[in-house]
This record gives sequence, C-alpha cells and structure tokens, in this order.
Amino acid sequence: MTRTEAYLALNLLPKIGPVRVRRLLEVFETPERILTAKARELSKVNGFGEDLASAIATWETSIDLTRELRRIKEENLTILTQEDALYPKLLKQIHDPPLVLYIRGQLTKRDHHGIAIVGSRHTTQYGLNVTKKLAFQIAYAGYTIISGLARGIDTAAHEGALAGKGRTVAVIGSGIGKLYPPENAALAERIAEHGAVVSEFPVDYPPDKQSFPLRNRIVSGWSCGVILTEAPARSGALITAQQAIEQGRSVFAVPGGIDRPSSHGCNRLIQQGAKLIMDGADVLDDLMSLFPTQPNAPKMEAAKPGATLTGDEAAVYAAIGTDETHVNDITSNSGLPSSTVNATLMKLEMKRVIKPLPGKYYVRLI
Repeated sequence: MTRTEAYLALNLLPKIGPVRVRRLLEVFETPERILTAKARELSKVNGFGEDLASAIATWETSIDLTRELRRIKEENLTILTQEDALYPKLLKQIHDPPLVLYIRGQLTKRDHHGIAIVGSRHTTQYGLNVTKKLAFQIAYAGYTIISGLARGIDTAAHEGALAGKGRTVAVIGSGIGKLYPPENAALAERIAEHGAVVSEFPVDYPPDKQSFPLRNRIVSGWSCGVILTEAPARSGALITAQQAIEQGRSVFAVPGGIDRPSSHGCNRLIQQGAKLIMDGADVLDDLMSLFPTQPNAPKMEAAKPGATLTGDEAAVYAAIGTDETHVNDITSNSGLPSSTVNATLMKLEMKRVIKPLPGKYYVRLI
C-alpha cells in the first residue's frame, strides 16, 4: 500500500476525519502504520474508544479501497495529500485540513495565491455583474479565483475568471463523480482546463446538507481573502465568511442598496468590520500589504489604441464615442454579441483605456 492509498483509506472511513487522524499520526507517525495497528493500540490514543479503534482496525471489511482506486482512474483524477508540494499552503494551516484532495484538472504553484468569491445562489443582475467584474480583474492580476461551483454568484465568479484568461478552482460539496449542480457540468469542464475541480469526498459521494459547510471551510481556508458580492441576511455564504474570520483570513464585501434584501448580508458584514470594496484594486491593494510576495501578473500599464488593441478590443474601443456611451450603443455600434462586448469592456477597463460610469455608461480615458 502506498502512502496516498493509506490516506484514501482513512478518508473513506466514517467518523474519523482530519483532526482524529492528526492525533493518530502523532502516535503512529504514518498512515500505513495506523491501518496496521491493533484495536487495543488504537484505543489508547486520546479520544478513541473501542468502537472507533475497532472501525480502523477492521477497515478492510467496511470500505472498498480497490473500487475507489478504480473510480479515480476512470474519472482521470489526481490525488493530493498534505505531504504533496502542490497541496494549498494556506489550507494546510487550518484546524481540519482535508486528508486528501481529489483533483480534476491540474493545480500549479500559482494556485497557492487564491482569493475566494462567494455569495447567494439567488442573485440579481447587479450581483452577477459585479461578481464577474471582480473575478475578471483579480484573475487577470494573477490570483486564482476560488469558489464553490454553486448556482448564482459562484458560477459568475468562475465565469469572470475564465473571461479574464485567469485560473479558477471549483471546490464542490460532493464527489467529483456526482457533480452538483448537474447543469454546471460544462462549466466544470472549462474550469478543469484552466484550473481544477476539487473535492475532499470520495468519487461517488452524493451532495447532502453536511457536505456543503465542510466544502465552505476549504474555500475560505485555501484563500488569502474572501469576497462576498451579494448575500441576504441568511445565506450559506455568510457561513463561509465566518469561517474565514475564524481562520484569520481577510474578509471583503460589496455594498448594496439598504432596500435590497439580497445585499443585507454584505451590508451587515461591512458594518461589523469587513472591508468595503468597489473594485478589484481595493482587494489587491489590501492583500499587497499582507502578502508582499505576489503571483506573476500581466502588466497593467495603459495601452495605446491602434498599437496594442486588435480584434474585438479595437472594435469595442472604436464603438465608444468621444462622450459617455451606453453599453447598448456600444453593442450596436460594434456589431458584436452582447456577451463579447461585456467581456471586452472588462479587458479594456483592466488596460485602463476606458472607465465605467454609473448607468452602464463608458468613456475613453485616452
């Protein structure tokens, strides 16, 4: 049995978990030795009664490791343990880091620099727009966007990062073989091409009420900071924010109208001390002081139209008149689909050749 297989076996056992395994490792030193220990030896470890000790000592009768290894191969997954260099550094520091991470796609060293964006599954257009913009800007600057692949804000965060040609990681609350929500299967495939879909659960583990809070601790623990873009007073995203606070992470929130129920959670967080943000630069400036070593990022100097703008960028820039121009007029003038126009406007904004104005108007800066 390899070291990774031993960790997989421990992860498959119910009611054991990362904290208990850590206690066992303090005594037995390796996961292989844990699995070969006798029940009487295991029961001497603090917190282990006869039932838990027996469950570990007889693990081969209660779990099917061979099947799990077969499913990992069939799904073309990679397994990371805390002993692997690509296991997220910040995640390793939380109270209960996952024993294993199932990976579809590929992690890189750049993914150690992650920023989470979370929010409600039930969103407004305001929430979707601001989420995509922030994810685009932060991913473009070189950070990996971490989110949960859920409907609403999570989906917008992943899409914004992909539009910015950046990396994004989706941490899901089920096994990768039971992807949830199923309508995001195509998005998950795109994410795996430019990042990774990640789970701590066995391949065919179905989603349930307990799995999502566990997922949320990974989202916050992986990240340098957590951004809430839209969340009502009662929202699972607020649980992620609370976990981030407990883990010592920075928490940011996007303000919304005080008459918007969808923004009550964010506004309350700001009232309680979360940093109010209106732009990706607000997050990056704050993290720059906390983490002087930054990921490699594209240069952000202002571009010279005609010299560096080509294709869709040149067409959208040309469609913006000398005065303030509404996004509908830009779409009409450029002849491009609205989705292309919106993504290109964010790129031009990041290149600092245009500026957004209230009411979906844009103006040239140079």
